Amino acid sequence: MKIKLATEIGKCLSNQTRLQIMEWLKEPAMNFPPHETLKHFNDGVCVTYIQEKAGLSQSTISTYLTNMEKCGLLISTRHGKWSYLKRNEQVIEEYCQFLKQ
Repeated sequence: MKIKLATEIGKCLSNQTRLQIMEWLKEPAMNFPPHETLKHFNDGVCVTYIQEKAGLSQSTISTYLTNMEKCGLLISTRHGKWSYLKRNEQVIEEYCQFLKQ
């Protein structure tokens, strides 16, 4: 992992809400209801549920999630008009290994 990406990930994780989102997404079934259409978490959690749980405005959550996706922490999947997000475990592991070096 390059230091520029590690720095961007560090910036994302320096915010309490963004860190909470990462914690919630680690075990989505314990923190969110399944979307009524999909009924599973294979593609992640509906963005609407993340926004509701965080209690912040749609625009703020959208900015947070976009930045987290840009640095690779999250993977986005679309189903119709709904966007779903899940953790990118590979990037998280690479970041942890980078910090251990």
